[in-house]
Amino acid sequence: MSRALFRFFRLALLLCLPLYALSPIYRFVVEKIKGKLVQIEKIQELHIHPIKHWMFRPFQGIGIGLLFATKLLTALQVITGVTTKPFPLFPRGQFYPGRLLVISGITVCISLLLSTLWTLDDTGIRYVNWKDQEIRMIGKYVGTLMPIIFGFYGIFSLVADFPMLRAFIYLFRTVIILYPPFTVFTVFHTRFLKNKAEYFSQRPSLRKGGVWFGGE
Repeated sequence: MSRALFRFFRLALLLCLPLYALSPIYRFVVEKIKGKLVQIEKIQELHIHPIKHWMFRPFQGIGIGLLFATKLLTALQVITGVTTKPFPLFPRGQFYPGRLLVISGITVCISLLLSTLWTLDDTGIRYVNWKDQEIRMIGKYVGTLMPIIFGFYGIFSLVADFPMLRAFIYLFRTVIILYPPFTVFTVFHTRFLKNKAEYFSQRPSLRKGGVWFGGE
């Protein structure tokens, strides 16, 4: 139980603490592609929605995290020479400093990536294709279903040598471990964004309204 709680708090902190670096990243992204962005204030979402924040976004984060993790852990297999047996993310009774560093680095990167995309979406900022007069959610490019599919497939490939039932049990256990901290992260992100709504919502360099404002 103590190890489970420690792992939960460690992952939750690694996901939530990078939010305090979100402001300069957000400002950089907006200034870099401001000509292709428009802010629609009427569709801002700064409140908790159960399906979105307890299901949709946590599994989006889990899928992307597993996808990144399997790629880097596969590389770590080669580096460490552990290539003859499965290389699980959360082994029981074992400690690998290299694996811990990889997972920590992935967690921070996932936090910064998703929090930036979610902030743009939640503050009503949309990508505009002026040629086709089309507005799109920026987070749409990350998707939800595809990261989950490829992330789960990547984990499953790491345990391919296990019997089928054991592999599914391991996959289920991985999701159970990751779901609570990612849910905390999604809720904390919304609270964080709401507290700083004035900063994130009022960017003078952005066009306001819809695609008809300033379209070329």
